[in-house]
Amino acid sequence: MDKLYRENALHAQGFEYVCGVDEVGRGPLAGPVVCAAVIMPPDDLIEGVDDSKKLAPSRRRELAEKIKQKAIAWAICRVEPQVIDRINILQATRLCMKNAVESLKIPPDFVLTDGNMTLDICVPQESIIKGDASCYCIGAASVIAKVERDALMAEYAAVYPGYGFEKNAGYGTAAHIDAIRRLGLTPIHRRSFTKKWQ
Repeated sequence: MDKLYRENALHAQGFEYVCGVDEVGRGPLAGPVVCAAVIMPPDDLIEGVDDSKKLAPSRRRELAEKIKQKAIAWAICRVEPQVIDRINILQATRLCMKNAVESLKIPPDFVLTDGNMTLDICVPQESIIKGDASCYCIGAASVIAKVERDALMAEYAAVYPGYGFEKNAGYGTAAHIDAIRRLGLTPIHRRSFTKKWQ
């Protein structure tokens, strides 16, 4: 599979700065949703960039450093649980992706998003289902967003011990749900996701 197929086609049409956008953390019970936007150079491919869920944590961290070093521009944004509860996870993800795109130091002239997501931006855009596995720049965004969020949840594990955030990253594992039942909710839990245990 040519992971640069879509970017190359856009470059051939005259789009210079093609940006990939992805999110991490739509499903967890705790923590923010994190989004990354990345513009990668078309002629300097980093081997191994893929859907972040397919990569070992150590490999993800190694690739994230390379991506940040080689990227023409990159940005990471997050939307906190309180906002997710207020506007719902779909709208929070769209907002997070939009903020990431608009935080890039070089404005993109085309945006590729993972999944089926239309953003409120004035730049041409296209959604690609499973784009994090099939499209290089979306895969790069997926990797740096995942590394950022995992590191953040490991920090929260020290602030809110007992929930295993360093292992579950806020996802609803059996141990995490048991901890909610025993210890209650923390300020970083999404109330709209945890109603049955409140």
